[in-house]
Amino acid sequence: MILLATRKGAWLFHGDSSRKRWKVDGPHFLGHNISHLQLDPRDGRTLLAAAKTGHLGPTIFRSTDLGKTWTEAQRPPAFDKPSNGLPARSVDHNFWLCPGHASEPGAWYVGTSPQGLFRSTDGGISWSGLPGVNDNPQLREWMGSAQDGTPDGPKLHSILIDPRDPAHLIFGMSGGGVHESHDAGLTWTTLVQGLEVVEGLDPNILTFHDPHCIRQCPSRPERLYQQNHCGIYRLDRSAESSAEPGTGRWQRIGRKMPKSAGDIGFPMVVHPHDADTAWVFPMDGSDVWPRTSPAGRPAAYITRNAGRSWQRLDQGLPRSQAWWTLKRQAMTVDAMQVPALYLGTTSGELWVGHEEGAHWVNIARHLPEIYAVEVAALA
Repeated sequence: MILLATRKGAWLFHGDSSRKRWKVDGPHFLGHNISHLQLDPRDGRTLLAAAKTGHLGPTIFRSTDLGKTWTEAQRPPAFDKPSNGLPARSVDHNFWLCPGHASEPGAWYVGTSPQGLFRSTDGGISWSGLPGVNDNPQLREWMGSAQDGTPDGPKLHSILIDPRDPAHLIFGMSGGGVHESHDAGLTWTTLVQGLEVVEGLDPNILTFHDPHCIRQCPSRPERLYQQNHCGIYRLDRSAESSAEPGTGRWQRIGRKMPKSAGDIGFPMVVHPHDADTAWVFPMDGSDVWPRTSPAGRPAAYITRNAGRSWQRLDQGLPRSQAWWTLKRQAMTVDAMQVPALYLGTTSGELWVGHEEGAHWVNIARHLPEIYAVEVAALA
């Protein structure tokens, strides 16, 4: 099942095991802004949708029957009254949903705009903020103001939970850098050594760090990949050193990308079984940042050697005059033995890349702007 979040609602695409025949279910929440849609892998039936509606504002919807029926969260994410003399904030939209650790059924996290981190322990019915983030004066300083973030607001994203340790959390802030906790979010350490910032800005000021998407390798959790405002990066740590907060130095592996494509983009995807294999989808990040495919020729790029070289994957994709790109959550991969990639475009097209992206097939057109794509195997 492909889970599609768009500017005007959500869609579910049910496919067969060959991933060649698809049946569409939707729209759900037609007209509502859906930032993210996630299936709980622990029960295989609970869906959460991060929504912003005209009459309810930012909220979370929940389904326990694969989208047949939905209910709104009884207590959606909302910032507490500020402490430490900090200014008050209100959630503009919920952005990044993350199911909790396998050992914690019912636990979920959500990152918001402006940057905040919230947790639910009852399957998304009620949400509470993590004071270690939301009320942390130092983190708040690094978040900057609403004008310092992305065009549609600063975001807390890329929430990662170490499969070996539910207390080990990582997230990214645009802007504000990468942060790591080993005590379930009580305290945080920066994880930005080696990352570049825009020329002329000071890399020691965390506000200037803008991670776009961070991924943890399922087959080697001590390895992280990152698509950044300033390139593609990899972080390698040993199992022992990854247990030490803030250790390790990022290496820029995007310099091996072809010059015509560059290494600027938003999504980052890692192989479910091979930590040396990852994919990116470059965009034109030159001059005024057009946020289109370079030269109007979209393509994914794959590395099979942890970034030492990259290969263009564009068979089946438009060869010219395709001026779209991908949002940071709009490309993903399934967990089959030979996985397929899935991507949704800013022009409302849904594509599947068979055999690890070797050839692409369009399975939907004329949808609203696609914000996020997730995929799940159903029992």
